Amino acid sequence: MAGRVGSRVGDGTVFGHPRGIVTLFLTEMWERFSFYGLRAILFFFLAATAAGGGIGLPKPTATAVVGVYGALVYLLALPGGWVADRLLGARRAVLAGGSVIMLGHICMAVPLRGAGLIWLGLALIVAGTGLLKPNISTMVGQLYPEGENARRDAGFSIFYLGINLGAFAAPYVVSNLAKDGRWHLGFGAAAVGMAIGLTQYVLGGRHLRGVGEIPGHRLTSEERRHFGRVVLAGLGVAVAAIAVWAVTGTLNIDRFTVALTVLTILVPVGYFAYILLGSHNLTPEERSRMKAYIWLFAAAAIFWMIYDLAPTVLNDFAAERTDLRVFGHPITAATTQSFNPLLIMIFVPVFAMLWVRLGARVGAAQKFAFGLFMIGVSFVVMALAAQMAETHRISVWWLFLVYLVQVFGELSLSPVGLSVTVELAPRAFRSQMLGVWYLSFAVGDAVGGQTARLLRYMSQPAYFLTLAVIAVAASAVLLAFAHRLRVLMGEERPPPRAGRGRE
Repeated sequence: MAGRVGSRVGDGTVFGHPRGIVTLFLTEMWERFSFYGLRAILFFFLAATAAGGGIGLPKPTATAVVGVYGALVYLLALPGGWVADRLLGARRAVLAGGSVIMLGHICMAVPLRGAGLIWLGLALIVAGTGLLKPNISTMVGQLYPEGENARRDAGFSIFYLGINLGAFAAPYVVSNLAKDGRWHLGFGAAAVGMAIGLTQYVLGGRHLRGVGEIPGHRLTSEERRHFGRVVLAGLGVAVAAIAVWAVTGTLNIDRFTVALTVLTILVPVGYFAYILLGSHNLTPEERSRMKAYIWLFAAAAIFWMIYDLAPTVLNDFAAERTDLRVFGHPITAATTQSFNPLLIMIFVPVFAMLWVRLGARVGAAQKFAFGLFMIGVSFVVMALAAQMAETHRISVWWLFLVYLVQVFGELSLSPVGLSVTVELAPRAFRSQMLGVWYLSFAVGDAVGGQTARLLRYMSQPAYFLTLAVIAVAASAVLLAFAHRLRVLMGEERPPPRAGRGRE
């Protein structure tokens, strides 16, 4: 029978899930291999001296650059979703995005002196990921019929396994290739990974059965021409503004990262205002759900602010403060970035079954609150480790413990966030809302990159503990308002007003 768990290939399902999940799983796995491979070595490359083949940036500046790079990757997910909704459709947007990502890695792999191709490569990766990332997630959500929230949650957890399989392998492979200043060899490995992902996506496209092929709200010819003019005008204004700034002599990398951080924060604020203050034919239920979603968005941004310090602050801690040996075998500092995805692959099946078993009894707000609490606890552990590391190098297993605690938080928030975004998205903004979800990553990454500057004024233990307090406080606030959010999301009915009885 079609749809039976464990059914054969011919009936279109794999263990009760649509076969298209396999195609999207493998595509995302290889794209994440390229992304996390680069991310594992980018901070070290930026901070390495010219003699070591790097750019020679100070560590706080390198941290801020990695932060805004990650922010821009996710910031462009919003227009990437719009392009899929109005122009390309999600399926072609993923193909175009993956191709641009591959070109970006190729640029970075060219062994030429100077930073020109490096910045161009990063820009291409940012643009390509903005097209690919929100739309492949949208396609995962569209594989499942409306109303199957628990099975969709499980599907996103499976999809999340693909993300982390690529993220697990990439740091070890890429960092070992890039040892001793062979940075461009590491960048080349990322390009190869993306090429494999694109090939698999094209060959497995038949299993998607039309998902993502047609734009949800295709632009008319006149609207397309208007869109082109707006894009060209916007690019012109941006280039002119940067040129004027450069002429003043005040433009530098640090100020530029601060400006991008402010811009990143303003974008979701403006976009939520655009959705809620305009008509857009939203129903009252859709407006209510969007108000609840803003709370979840803010919680996610705080989570990513701490979590995405892994490739910078925690990576540097691994290199400078830990004994880099695992069971007696030496590893690179960047290989510690594999701890987190390894643990996620172990626990994803557990959490997938947990969400199905809990069903609607535990809502998204409670899951998010638990995620925030755990990310706070992880930095309490980090503060203790940093305190001990002030006198001697500590075991790398302390970092393993930090990532273990973070895994429980991440699996309570990230795949659930993807699913709840699909569930709460107004019909007219479905692909774009996945872009909005990734804006929470952007805000967190940008702000997190700037927080590293605090290390100039406080000790590492104080720094980690400060961020931990912020996360735990946010968790408490979210938990206090969890019932109200369930009502806004339509998960529970509001209690009857006193004196009026049933309505």
